[in-house]
Amino acid sequence: MTHAALTRLQDGLAALQADHLERRRLLLDGVQGARVTIDGRRVVSFCSNDYLGLAAEPALVRAAHAALDKCGVGAGAAHLIAGHHRFHEDFEAAFARFVGKPAALLFTTGYMANLGVLTALLGRRGEVFGDKLNHASLVDAAQLSGATLTRYRHNDLAQLEGQLAASKAQDKLIASDLVFSMDGDIAPVDALLDLAERHDAWLYLDDAHGFGVLNDGRGGLSERARASDRVIYLATLGKAAGVAGAAVAAHASVIDWLIQKARPYIYTTASPPLLAACLLESLRQIAAGDARRERLRGHVAQLREGLAGLKHGALLPSDTPIQPLVVGTNDAAVRLSQALLQRGLLVAAIRAPTVPVNTARLRITLSAAHSADDVALLVEALHAVA
Repeated sequence: MTHAALTRLQDGLAALQADHLERRRLLLDGVQGARVTIDGRRVVSFCSNDYLGLAAEPALVRAAHAALDKCGVGAGAAHLIAGHHRFHEDFEAAFARFVGKPAALLFTTGYMANLGVLTALLGRRGEVFGDKLNHASLVDAAQLSGATLTRYRHNDLAQLEGQLAASKAQDKLIASDLVFSMDGDIAPVDALLDLAERHDAWLYLDDAHGFGVLNDGRGGLSERARASDRVIYLATLGKAAGVAGAAVAAHASVIDWLIQKARPYIYTTASPPLLAACLLESLRQIAAGDARRERLRGHVAQLREGLAGLKHGALLPSDTPIQPLVVGTNDAAVRLSQALLQRGLLVAAIRAPTVPVNTARLRITLSAAHSADDVALLVEALHAVA
């Protein structure tokens, strides 16, 4: 007989399916890119975070092949035992120089980096002030840190200032996405830094979707934020950088403290050194990537102009490669996504709880690897099926 707990799981899965909230994995064959083979079908993909088209960049592939002969595949140990390879060390130094911070630390994933930073810097006498649209990893990290979690309305600096002023916490930390992953808008970095200085708080900025893309590729930090000792900067390296992992850059004392106290860094095997070698080449590609970024900006402008008169759904304001088309219900988003797939276009339907109820959307993500014809094809298809 089926036991009660399993029955409850099965009932829950059935409810998700009925509410158009069931998720399933698409099976990718071959390399990531503007055109991919998904579930055996060749499609144009508008749902990848490979914003600069570096995931299959030949220079990175060559770097991986060259590194294999020097470091093998696995790291073999945690960083603090015997797994910290020279490739890791060289990348951390290069990344810190590139983003304009004194020191950096490489984590296996962005999720682990957020968990590591917040749990290392805060405890029961701390308080995290988080934007309500922050990524789930920032929310989880704040909760696991033992600190009080206080959330403010999206980019509502007046509410945030009131919360900071009322706080009695010994250690305060403002945590915010820099580019918000489901809306595509950008946090007001200098205004957040003003509040951090006024109320003696850390400012932690998760730039998962801005690094490599914004400004000259160094991400969304202002020059003032780069120079501030209280700003801690995170860049995810599996998106525009095209590889994997995440790097945190900050004052050298912050990085030294994370090495001693960040449990997701200490208690896990180091990432394969060959990935760090690939990331070194990725930094070179990003630094020389003005043409890619210009092409990407052109795609954003083309899409927004082409969808300005769309009858069903509206693009949220965004100058980034994340272009959310809000359609409302889960069913509408799923049907629209499926209709596009029938035309050979892969665009993800995003539903609650990832976004608020009744704001289900197509999350269109653009890449420098797309052509203008690809974008035109998507615009035409959306007008036809919406």
